[in-house]
Amino acid sequence: MSEAPSTSDEETVVWRNARLATVAEGAGGLGVVEAGAIVVKGERIAYVGTDANLPPALTRGAAEIDLEGRWITPAPVDCHTHLVYGGDRALEFEMRLAGASYEEIARAGGGIISSVKATNELSEDELVRQALPRLDALLAEGVCTVEIKSGYGLNIDAELKMLRAARKLARLRPVRIRTTYLAAHATPEAYCGDNAGYIADVVVPGLEAAARQGLVDAVDGFCESIAFSCDEISRVFDAAERLGLPVKLHAEQLSNLGGARLAASRGALSADHLEYLDEDGARALAAAGTVAVLLPGAFYTLREKQLPPVRALRDAGAPIAIATDCNPGTSPLTSLLLAMNMSATLFGLNVDECLAGVTREAARALGLLSITGTLEVGKSADFAVWDIARPAELVYRIGFNPLHARIFRGQRLTP
Repeated sequence: MSEAPSTSDEETVVWRNARLATVAEGAGGLGVVEAGAIVVKGERIAYVGTDANLPPALTRGAAEIDLEGRWITPAPVDCHTHLVYGGDRALEFEMRLAGASYEEIARAGGGIISSVKATNELSEDELVRQALPRLDALLAEGVCTVEIKSGYGLNIDAELKMLRAARKLARLRPVRIRTTYLAAHATPEAYCGDNAGYIADVVVPGLEAAARQGLVDAVDGFCESIAFSCDEISRVFDAAERLGLPVKLHAEQLSNLGGARLAASRGALSADHLEYLDEDGARALAAAGTVAVLLPGAFYTLREKQLPPVRALRDAGAPIAIATDCNPGTSPLTSLLLAMNMSATLFGLNVDECLAGVTREAARALGLLSITGTLEVGKSADFAVWDIARPAELVYRIGFNPLHARIFRGQRLTP
């Protein structure tokens, strides 16, 4: 339990008669507190601990909410999405069912490139309108923080348009949005066979423009045989470093090109996918503190066979996060609850790993662990109240949402 100094000009709310999963580091497991209470002053947590030890001075004049034994967890964080895009790729879904591989679809001009065309045809407001239902589906499961990548524009104006749309979503909904610049997602047709020219002419100048306009929080790339090599991604990372922006990387999804080791060598926030990661790569991630983000939606949708090396990540001590990878082609998933179930069922993660993976470690993957992701004094009052008997229900159930309330920056919001 812990306590923060009080301020008289902020509204105080006491959430009591609850069971807490603080997910705080060093708390052991999920950091469970029985008969617990949380005090919120303004937008921040002022107390987390047992109801019996709650200092009376903190509750004087406060509003009280009796949760009748419900569970409170940190608000879920979706740390890898492509939420802003145009159109859909249901046709490719049919093609995959008929036996076409991801690489075959991509090399035939489908995949990312087909979404690029649909995205370029839409205005900023139209992109926002199409993205809102996807965002609302995440918020309905208690999510309070979402990362949104560009990467379906592949020209400077369209990439900036996507980032502006992502920023606008945060003004239209009570949610924390982090934007990631992903122009190094694929090579447009005009630069076919000329990745270096595309990076020089579009990726780097676009990044510089996004930074000048305050549109970007991090920089990503797709390091894969059908996308960009480690050397090519390094040029993008060099530009990010000059601009003082953190990096992350799609790595080792279809093969092992050493992208995870590259990400670790640059102190990346995260390396994501990682099905073909080897033990050396896992150790590199752990040593750098780079979060391994697992994306079971893509694994499931693509019917992949190569499992991410969860045991190697555990043995190395690498932090593991889980995200939806919401995108039109390979993971049309807008449920972190389902992503947890998939991570347990398909990848073998346990309940504690799944819950930490969508809270503490997901916040770490966005560089936001000092702000959100755990129930600790001084952090933003972002938490979810659940109608469950035990935390395992959040991982175990399929297609069932037990959210009772979503609290973002101290404000109670409807599911």
